[in-house]
Amino acid sequence: MRIIYLMMSNIYFDYAATTPLHPEVKKAMEESFDTFGNPSSIHRFGREARALVEGAREKVSLLLGAEPEEIFFTSGGTESNNLALIGIARSYRFKGNHIITSSVEHPSVIRTVEFLKEEGYEATFLQVDRHGLVEVESVAKAVRPETILISIMHCNNEIGTIEPIEEIGRIAREREIPFHTDAVQSAGIFPLNDLNADLISISGHKIYAPKGVGVLYVKKGTRLSPIIWGGEQENQRRAGTENLYGIVALGKAAELALQERERRKEKLESLASILISEITSRIEGVRLLGHPQKRSPHIMHFLFDRVEGESLAINLDIKGFAVSTGSACSSQSIEPSQVLLAIGLSKVDSRRGIRFSIGDMTTEDEVKTLTATLPSLIDRQRKLYQA
Repeated sequence: MRIIYLMMSNIYFDYAATTPLHPEVKKAMEESFDTFGNPSSIHRFGREARALVEGAREKVSLLLGAEPEEIFFTSGGTESNNLALIGIARSYRFKGNHIITSSVEHPSVIRTVEFLKEEGYEATFLQVDRHGLVEVESVAKAVRPETILISIMHCNNEIGTIEPIEEIGRIAREREIPFHTDAVQSAGIFPLNDLNADLISISGHKIYAPKGVGVLYVKKGTRLSPIIWGGEQENQRRAGTENLYGIVALGKAAELALQERERRKEKLESLASILISEITSRIEGVRLLGHPQKRSPHIMHFLFDRVEGESLAINLDIKGFAVSTGSACSSQSIEPSQVLLAIGLSKVDSRRGIRFSIGDMTTEDEVKTLTATLPSLIDRQRKLYQA
């Protein structure tokens, strides 16, 4: 029998899944609603829409330290990852058929690589250490003469580990191999202009813009076949009438992210320090997953001894806290997280975790309210566990 419970969440700790719409982003989006022309039309209505699209493209390019013509709008991070991997694989098939990625990538990368394997490509899934870190040497050793793509994410969406993207990018550049990084979780927190990447994926709804819009940065000179065919939008890289209002919103979000990046990062680091200190000092039998230093401050995944993660998440929800047990894109799966298995956890232990992710709208009071509530819920679950 399915159990229905009352959801009362009003304190949000799931920013890695999605972020709220920033008030200024919402305002910019609403102000664009009167512009309804098709950006591809040559009349005044179309020109007005085109101006908004290109203005947003300029703002996103500044966030990425790129040229506007290197920015291509998509429907989000998943499409950007699909376009990067499939587009590169097909464009460089004449050079080889080997792809290098890691075992801790987002499902939109893992499953796309699996699809390409069915199409005749070969793939190496690099293993990681217990912190989820890809060793640079393992990338170099995996390169073959037929390697045509390396794709390693920047910030892990489940445990927050920051991968050595700059070093991996240098290896790729020295070998003249296209290099892609999924920067969905790091955009707006870390600079992305020095990653040595040929392709970078970002998603609007992870930087306080709406869902349904994203970007793929493609460095000049990089070949990329489309995966959606139709009109000649986005310089024939991504067909379909542009999501005008989403693009405007993403442009504003990118502008704000660039202006406020240092302040946001400092705030996240301060809040993360409080949250980690409070949880580890108040609760026994707890482990923070991910790298202890090379990590993003906004993602903290804790493993609690003798606690079932999903049950704890439900009880936190009833108490008014929105948290996650891992990637929102895999939350419907009954299988344990691939990321947690890759860092060496057993299937049992991989189900003992809770991911707390914070954002620019998180307050210190909210963090302290959470850490004051959590110990009693943990104690109650452990008593039930022992019974």
